[in-house]
Amino acid sequence: MEPGGGTERGGGCFLYYAYGSNLLRERLLLSNPSAALCAVARLQDFKLEFGHHQGRTSSVWHGGTATIVQSPGDEVWGIVWKMNTSNLSSLDKQEGVEDGIYVPIEVNVHTQAGKVLTCRSYQMKDYVCGPPSPQYKKVICMGAKQNGLPTDYQKKLEAIETNNYAGPVQIMEEIEAAIKAKKINSA
Repeated sequence: MEPGGGTERGGGCFLYYAYGSNLLRERLLLSNPSAALCAVARLQDFKLEFGHHQGRTSSVWHGGTATIVQSPGDEVWGIVWKMNTSNLSSLDKQEGVEDGIYVPIEVNVHTQAGKVLTCRSYQMKDYVCGPPSPQYKKVICMGAKQNGLPTDYQKKLEAIETNNYAGPVQIMEEIEAAIKAKKINSA
């Protein structure tokens, strides 16, 4: 915890490490309004994978969703968000914790300033590898760009194969509406 970081009542905050669609601020804020950017950080000895929980395609994203898997020598880049403890249940809900899709895990990540932060993150349980929808990939790439993840890592994300799903994605429309609204407000 940064000195003076716990200004909220009782200092009820936690750090959340995002590596998938929650790299994009507008996506995370849809259901977790307290999220504030803390740092860009690297998770060592893990790799990014996409999969279908128990072989079922995500009804939200119409394709595989991201997870992290232990993999010595690899690394995943992501964002550490500082969040109010009041958003813990909404974040768990978004990650499908009660349905057993993702489980919360604790990870130690390295910031670009060389600090090590202990964060909450999520890992998919019991999945079959499968490509993401183009919309899901787009949100991840937008988030990586928005927050200035390393260029070579962004290129890796851009190279991810998708399932070419071309139908409607409700959540993508919500995200795009949120981005538009922000542009209007900041004009």
